[in-house]
Amino acid sequence: MKMIDLSHMMNVHTPGWVGYAGNKMYYAQNLQTRNIVAQRIDTAMHVGTHLDGAMHAADVKGDMGSYPLDFLVGPGAVVDISEHMEDWGIITPAMFESAPVEIREGDILIVHTGYHRYYEGQPQQDLIRYFCMHPGGGLELLQWMFDKKIKWFGIDCGSGDHAMNTSIRMMRPDLTEQFEKKVGKSCREFFGEFDYVHKLSGRKVTQDIFPFHNWAFQEGLIHAENVGGDIEKALNQRFVIGAFPWRYDGLESCPCRIICFDDVGDTVEAIGDVAKAAGLTPDKRMRPDGAGHVVEQRSRFPNVFRLHIPP
Repeated sequence: MKMIDLSHMMNVHTPGWVGYAGNKMYYAQNLQTRNIVAQRIDTAMHVGTHLDGAMHAADVKGDMGSYPLDFLVGPGAVVDISEHMEDWGIITPAMFESAPVEIREGDILIVHTGYHRYYEGQPQQDLIRYFCMHPGGGLELLQWMFDKKIKWFGIDCGSGDHAMNTSIRMMRPDLTEQFEKKVGKSCREFFGEFDYVHKLSGRKVTQDIFPFHNWAFQEGLIHAENVGGDIEKALNQRFVIGAFPWRYDGLESCPCRIICFDDVGDTVEAIGDVAKAAGLTPDKRMRPDGAGHVVEQRSRFPNVFRLHIPP
């Protein structure tokens, strides 16, 4: 078996997303005082390579403790679209359909735009370019992912949404002005509005921002951001791909390792009650009790995200 790590190294300089805190690491005790080193970390969850859960952007269940292994790990593809990319570039379905690697229904999809090269600590580090000028998809790409039943996707950018289809357009009006001058339209006109129905209340929602968060997440299509590491060693290849956040009940997002596994076959099966997805039912979770029996418990997060459970 071969493994390729698509995770950035974290350190005290690792930035959070625009407007989010980074992280602090300090010593709670050290060898000089107690013969043991103990450290503490104070961090936002959207720091470094991380996975967003559905509850980050939608009124649905989807915390880090609710995603089973057979959702987090599965067959997928790493697709290089960097030749099409530029600052504020638009990612289209055609770029994936013409890629030299097969993308199958139900895949995990890792998107390589090349913008990981501008991340913190890289030789070409440019954090404004990385976080505020990166490419992204529009509604056409989101619909393609829905139709393709993509399980989850990761991207080597600061957000799963186009930089100018996030609140950066309000936080950096100087850059927004540059973008709108480039495309000849306002952000609202360029990206367009979209409608969806709130899963729980039935309310019709009309928005013009964050489609890959607010709309996609309530449909179960979540994503990982700040993918990087050795991604260039994995381009245009198929693997078993896994994301490994903390198994933490109620956590909306989490730093994680993302690993590509080669020479392991395409079949992924989760073993055991902890790992399997089969126990999940609407608005309920199946958990083992203290005696090892599986018991049904109510969840405070309604379970409306899409699960892909092998037959």
